[in-house]
Amino acid sequence: MSGFLDFVDLATFPFQIDFMQRAFIVTLLIAIPMAILSCFLVLKGWSLMGDAVSHAVFPGIVLAYIFSIPLAIGAFAAGMFCAVATGFLKENSRIKEDTVLGIVFSGMFGLGLVLYVKVQSDVHLDHILFGDMLGIMPRDLIETALLALFATLFLVGWRRDLLVQAFDEQHAKAIGLPTRLLHYGLLTVLSLTVVGALKAVGIILSVAMVVAPGAIAFLLTRRFGPMLVVAVAVAAGSSVLGIYISFFLDSAPAPTIVLLMTALFIFAFVKTMLESRGKPAAT
Repeated sequence: MSGFLDFVDLATFPFQIDFMQRAFIVTLLIAIPMAILSCFLVLKGWSLMGDAVSHAVFPGIVLAYIFSIPLAIGAFAAGMFCAVATGFLKENSRIKEDTVLGIVFSGMFGLGLVLYVKVQSDVHLDHILFGDMLGIMPRDLIETALLALFATLFLVGWRRDLLVQAFDEQHAKAIGLPTRLLHYGLLTVLSLTVVGALKAVGIILSVAMVVAPGAIAFLLTRRFGPMLVVAVAVAAGSSVLGIYISFFLDSAPAPTIVLLMTALFIFAFVKTMLESRGKPAAT
C-alpha cells in the first residue's frame, strides 16, 4: 500500500509545485485560442503567415526593450507591421504571397538579431526564441489571459463569417461580409496570440502551436465543428502532457509539447492514409 501511495505522490508531484502550476495554466490559456486560430489558418492556407508573424515580432521585442516599453506592445506592433507589409507587397506586385512572406519575415528576424547583438539586453535570447515557461510570473498569467480572452471571443464570435471567407472570399464579398475587416481582424488575432505565446513557448516554437492542432484536426475530421473540438483537445492535451513528461525527463517543456504534436500529426496522417487505402475504389 505504501508503495502505491509513493507512486501517487510522485505522479502528482509536478502539480504541487508553484512554477509548474503556472506553466500548466499559461500554456492552457494560450493553447485554446491558438488551436481555434490554427483551424482558420489551415483552411485559408495561411500556415506560413503564422511562421512569418512569429519570427517578425523579434525586432519589436528588442526595440521595446530599448525604449523601455512593455515587450508585448513592441512584439504586437512588429507582428502587425509584418502582416500589413505582406498584404501591401502582394497587392502591388506580381510576387506570390509565400515569396513575400519569406522575404519579409526573414528580413525582420535578421533585423532583430542585429539589434539584439548591438544592445546589451538582460533578456536572454533563449527565452525569446524558446520561451521561459517555468519562469512565468502571476502578472504574465494576467497578460496572457487577457490576450487569450480577446482572441477567443473574436474567433468564436465571427467564426461563421471567417469560415465563409476562408472557403470562398469572392462569395463572402458577394453576400456583403466585411472581408477587409475579417482579413485584418484575423491578422490582428494572429499577432496577439503569438505575443501571448512568447512567454510560454517562444518565437520559434509558437508556429507549431498555431499550425499543428488545426492540421491534425483537419486530417481526422470532415466538418468544421468537430475540427475545432479536436484542435482544442490536441493543443490542450499536448500542452499538459508535454509539460508533465518534461518534468520527469528533465527536458525543456516547449520542445516536448511540439514533439508530442508532431507525433500526433504522424499518427493522424498514417491513420488517414490507411483508411483511404482500405476504401473500395469508386466505380
